[in-house]
Amino acid sequence: MTDTELTVETRAGMVALVGFPNVGKSSLMNRLVEQKLSIVTQFAQTTRERVLGIDSRDGVQMVFVDTPGLVDPRYLLHRAMMHIALDVIGDSDVVLLLIDASAGVPEFGEDVMELLDRAPRLLVVSNKVDVAAAAQRERVREWSRERFNVEPIEVSAVTGEGTETLRAEIARRLPVSEFLYPEEDVSSQPVRFFVAELIRESVFELYSQEVPYSVATKVEEFRENSSPLYIRAVVFVERASQKAILVGSGGQAIKKLGQLSREKIEEFVGAPVYLDLWVKVLPRWRKDPVTLQRLGFKLPDAEQRS
Repeated sequence: MTDTELTVETRAGMVALVGFPNVGKSSLMNRLVEQKLSIVTQFAQTTRERVLGIDSRDGVQMVFVDTPGLVDPRYLLHRAMMHIALDVIGDSDVVLLLIDASAGVPEFGEDVMELLDRAPRLLVVSNKVDVAAAAQRERVREWSRERFNVEPIEVSAVTGEGTETLRAEIARRLPVSEFLYPEEDVSSQPVRFFVAELIRESVFELYSQEVPYSVATKVEEFRENSSPLYIRAVVFVERASQKAILVGSGGQAIKKLGQLSREKIEEFVGAPVYLDLWVKVLPRWRKDPVTLQRLGFKLPDAEQRS
């Protein structure tokens, strides 16, 4: 050994996962970070906010950002979700454009395509190849070559097929950099955020029709030093009729929701939890800018109100 200190070149950067709803963005991020961070349901448009997942290995730190699906906004919450997704694309070092190979090629709006065209390092990821027919996979290949002049990377977030190839392609595109976060971190977001998301995921699993989409969740109290861990959380709905559905006859429905949510939270935090769950009516919260901001949503500048 000489007195000269040996330096190891590291790479790090932000990696955005974008695409239509239900193409498997959340499932793929969970697969890549090898931990469940993004909630996953059978419903489209489950992800509403950016979810950060950090994977550090072999001198490379990939900071994955799961984003809401790119949709045609129908109300203010949708516009807030689109704003988040488009904002993440502009801030990322690598953009993963996910395509559901079993559902055909997407038709994005002009604003989205212009932003994707400006993305410095774009990878087209053909997901769900485990269930796609050969002709469907070939159609995505043709579209990717014609539209972006890149060969798509074929993966399955469910089986893990192709994910190591994807990881290698991301790594070589990330800039030389020191790690952005401590190596042991798996996310920069607080535990409260993930607790609220796990409760919302449970709502999607237990209820149907419009109820899950009308729900917002917020952790109002989190006592880390108590045993069991005390968490008081609120499930907001837009109408009294929705509250009645969530609570159920004699409180049976809310009891079931609380039990399912508590089990998930205990697995996530690795400790016993006392979950104090409430349901409150917050009329038109999906369309009201003040309420959305209070719930933590970032709105386009033109629609923010103090």
